[in-house]
Amino acid sequence: NYSFKGVSSKNLTEIDLWIVSKLNTLSDEVNQAYETYEPTKAGRLIQKFVIDDLSNWYVRLCRKRFWKGDLNPDKKAAYDTLYVCLRNVSLLISPIAPFYSDLLFRDLTNDGASVHLQSFPEADSSLIDIDLEQKVELSQRLSSLILSIRKKKKIKVRQPLSRVLIPSEGADFEKAINEVKSLILTEVNVKEVSFIEKNDPLLKKKAKANFKLLGPRYGKQMKSISSIIGDWKSDEISAFEQSDHYEIAVEGGVVMLEKNDVDILTDDVPGWEIASDGNITVALDLVITQELKEEGLSRDLVNRIQNVRKELDFEVMDNIEIKIVTNNDFKIAINNNLNYICSETLATKLVHVSNIDIPYFVGDDNTLQFSIKKIKQLSKNE
Repeated sequence: NYSFKGVSSKNLTEIDLWIVSKLNTLSDEVNQAYETYEPTKAGRLIQKFVIDDLSNWYVRLCRKRFWKGDLNPDKKAAYDTLYVCLRNVSLLISPIAPFYSDLLFRDLTNDGASVHLQSFPEADSSLIDIDLEQKVELSQRLSSLILSIRKKKKIKVRQPLSRVLIPSEGADFEKAINEVKSLILTEVNVKEVSFIEKNDPLLKKKAKANFKLLGPRYGKQMKSISSIIGDWKSDEISAFEQSDHYEIAVEGGVVMLEKNDVDILTDDVPGWEIASDGNITVALDLVITQELKEEGLSRDLVNRIQNVRKELDFEVMDNIEIKIVTNNDFKIAINNNLNYICSETLATKLVHVSNIDIPYFVGDDNTLQFSIKKIKQLSKNE
């Protein structure tokens, strides 16, 4: 149990604890880089933390915590965690970005003090949780695989999908994924994560010799080696995957294969798409039911309304009324997801109309038009 800026660890979520751990790991690595006169290495470490961990993961996944209405303990914990990260980043970059680091530090602290008069941050080993960092890294790898399938199949992330199946690597593997499952589901917009056996019929695997690695080593034997590997059945592929070294008998002797010597590929099954990264494989269900389609349409509408709110310079917490003209299919989708649309856009009322004089948005095929109006907030005396 610990606290910073008056925030006890009991108020921090797992993702807060993760970014605090990554921050302290960063402080340790950057200190070592400066001590060995490697400012370029230090800069790249900081850049990776700010872009990949802080911005693309922590801030993005905590967006709702930042903009929700009341300043409750959860919202305060998110803001204070972000403050500590930015403050320490300003200190870490001060030797290589002296002017910007001072501007950032003064904007954060608002007390006129210079970043160059502060103590340099030291890593607190008690705040570093390697297990948590590895679990989140696993969730990032899985998310990246699933998103790569979406991109390949041109299914935008706003379109929900029903499930993703992951071949199990054992009880510890399943436990680690279950502990960060909510992060994965939020990131990739999938309803459910389930585990299957590594030899499940869904995963029709085949093996292919890596000519780039094996060719220079075995030359004339490559034709025989490639043929043997290509004829492997599921049991032989499974045995190879589970061993660090695998022997095969070829004309002229025995060949010892290592992990990178063989590429394990998966055949796509209708309705599913499979992707792998090392020992991790995911199978994504691509079937979009009517219910999922309607939810995807409602998410598209929310995105368009939020963009118009931004263009009109509305405040984050401004309530609105929406008037909308659309076809019957879109109307059904909206009505079936009305609570979600209104809560995400802070709409107190959404009305279907036959005509809008001056719509703020008109779809390319003219099947969707809408306008929004800010609702005046009454004071307590009104």
